[in-house]
Amino acid sequence: MSINLATEKNVKRPIAVDLFAGSGGMTLGFEQAGFDVLAAVEIDPIHCAVHEFNFPFWKIFCKSVGEITGTEIRNNSSIGNQEIDVVFGGPPCQGFSLMGKRLLDDPRNALVFHYIRLVLELQPKFVVLENVKGITLGKHRNLLLEIIATFTQNNYRVQEDYQILNAAAYGVPQNRERLFLLACRQDLELPNYPQPITQIPTKKKHLNHHLPLTPTVKEALQDLPKIEKYPELYQQDWVEARFGKPSEYVKQLNHGNNFSYKRKYRRKILTSSLRTIHSEISTQRFQETLHGKFEPVSRFYKLDPDGICNTLRAGTASNRGSFTSPRPIHPFSPRCITVREAARLHSYPDWFRFHVTKWHGFRQVGNSVPPLLAQAVAAEIIKALNCHIQQPEKVYQLGDESLLKYTMSQASKHYRVGTDIIEPRAKKKKNTQ
Repeated sequence: MSINLATEKNVKRPIAVDLFAGSGGMTLGFEQAGFDVLAAVEIDPIHCAVHEFNFPFWKIFCKSVGEITGTEIRNNSSIGNQEIDVVFGGPPCQGFSLMGKRLLDDPRNALVFHYIRLVLELQPKFVVLENVKGITLGKHRNLLLEIIATFTQNNYRVQEDYQILNAAAYGVPQNRERLFLLACRQDLELPNYPQPITQIPTKKKHLNHHLPLTPTVKEALQDLPKIEKYPELYQQDWVEARFGKPSEYVKQLNHGNNFSYKRKYRRKILTSSLRTIHSEISTQRFQETLHGKFEPVSRFYKLDPDGICNTLRAGTASNRGSFTSPRPIHPFSPRCITVREAARLHSYPDWFRFHVTKWHGFRQVGNSVPPLLAQAVAAEIIKALNCHIQQPEKVYQLGDESLLKYTMSQASKHYRVGTDIIEPRAKKKKNTQ
């Protein structure tokens, strides 16, 4: 059951819908800017369960965007006939057809086609489309231009001077570049792109002294308990532990002045920290690797405590081989970082939880838009809406922790979908010759 938080006394918040929601990085960022994300759509039941845990007061639809309509989103959430202020999301764009064919007709681009269809059915005031920066290059750009033309032909204005935004310019200690395409209905004015608020560390001497430096890896991780002290973390992803003194960056994540709803959580519990067993040989190689360099065998990158993180990647889903993306090496301990450490480097607050397994947890972090980057974009839409957001006073419970432990079959049963909603990995036929 979803609760319409927008009707709370003395709280007037604009309404948003998240498509391709994952575990909720963009949902959180838009919430922090002042939106009520009353509906989110995500096909993966495991991700849906984590989203439901962190946002139990809003509606998550466990469906493909190709199997849902705007009417269904409205009628089965607390949106109803209310006007939607923004729809946002990052549809995968993969296919390129033969010359002369519309790229949106390529079956491999069905997801972006359905993203546009849902936008036109929901008729929000504003649209945010997020994607990898590669869509602006080479033949990929033709698809981007077709997306822009389709919006333009359907009563939407598009910011054609689109921008690639680096999360590191918005307070995130990670080098992560993404395209953000902004659009609005013809009767409205386009929002601006957010101005950088932090300066990415550089070896060049020409620094902008008007901006503070982006928080460093050390600032993101320095107060976290040393997991080596807790053997329990080989069997479970949480432990009661002693935290150190947080940096200003961490204080902002956990107690910052934003417009999200406060959550109840135990601050002395370290979560999302299941340990990895490394061989002695790997541990030795990690130890010998210099900061800011790649370990030559594993090709894992060793974090520089005084720099920022390299782009955290998600690895592949089960239908694409279930490959784990290389995880960075901790700057001070000869091991890979934990999911919680990755979440810190991605600008998630400590109350935000992920699936208890490392594979799902790292995918949920690596697939998501860093909340602080999403918040910066969302704040510009708040300005365009001319909204005056109030700080909500109520504190909400997080969801049932069993949601974080579901297997795919359990999560599929919870959402009443087939276990094959995520296409299983195609097995190679054995060569019998």
